[in-house]
Amino acid sequence: MHKLSKTRRLGLFAASLAGLAMLVQAPPLGAQTQSSWPSKPIKLVVPYPPGGPLDQMARALAEKMRESLGQPILVENRAGAGGNIGADYVAKSQPDGYTLVVGAVATHAINPYLYAKMPYDANRDFSPIGMIAMVPNVLVMPTEAAQRLGIHSVKDLVAYGKKHPGKLNYASGGNGSAGHLAAELFKSTAGFSMVHIPYAGAAPAQLGLLAGQTDLMFDNLASAAGQIQAGKLKAFAVTSAQRSSQLPDVPTVAESGYQGFDISTWFGLMAPAATAEASIKALNRALAQALESKEIRERLVRMKADSSAMSPESFKQFISQEQRKYQALVKASGARVD
Repeated sequence: MHKLSKTRRLGLFAASLAGLAMLVQAPPLGAQTQSSWPSKPIKLVVPYPPGGPLDQMARALAEKMRESLGQPILVENRAGAGGNIGADYVAKSQPDGYTLVVGAVATHAINPYLYAKMPYDANRDFSPIGMIAMVPNVLVMPTEAAQRLGIHSVKDLVAYGKKHPGKLNYASGGNGSAGHLAAELFKSTAGFSMVHIPYAGAAPAQLGLLAGQTDLMFDNLASAAGQIQAGKLKAFAVTSAQRSSQLPDVPTVAESGYQGFDISTWFGLMAPAATAEASIKALNRALAQALESKEIRERLVRMKADSSAMSPESFKQFISQEQRKYQALVKASGARVD
């Protein structure tokens, strides 16, 4: 058998020690990967069609967050099934911080109780990053109809509804929509009956309201604001816990005598579950900085939205609270999508 020389044996031993030292000093593979994040473009999925207010906000945020993160954020629309298709795509993506979704009250608080079968678990499959904004619904009637019926406030509306049970009807963007659930909560809280007239979307519902096909509606403030300002719709109350900064003279439903009434359309950033905590925190910081920018603040005003920045932990707790609320509301409404 060939024997190694003493010099050769010493050289191999020294090389082994050097290699061992490099292994001891090197950071774990995960740490190396995390330290370089983000090293490529990030995909932001909007689970609704392009062109809407939420899509426009997502694209504006993507541009501002790029400035903080140093990588482009590419917006991709994956619409369908009330937002479930886009949300499910992200839920099943790699948890590497490079695929995010604009989650909303529908995808994470309403749909889990509205749909008979869900393709994802709204809690288990996501890591919340942070809230973007909230937009309240607003209780409106055509101004001419309100004047004709002598309804000038929530109190007047409830009195009329109790005096004429079942005569009033209300429009919504569909079964299980935020407007539908807000109306169901209102009528049960106030103790009078109304007939639900669902439409295929909030825009057709508002057109039906303006045409006199229905009596009232809990419309999204961003959608109703123009008609309110034009004098075509009379705003009685907003559905959020506090008055909207975009409609400061209109009281809340709670202020109008129904304490605890609080329903708003909200949306925020989420990543697949098990995404690295360092990536979640970096994304939260970038989001918070973007929300403070002049461009985003101006866009929020145009959307009639109030910014509500939250930590990932606070956002997670908020979602849990919303789920409990909407679980009860969906059950009470009887709405179901098979």
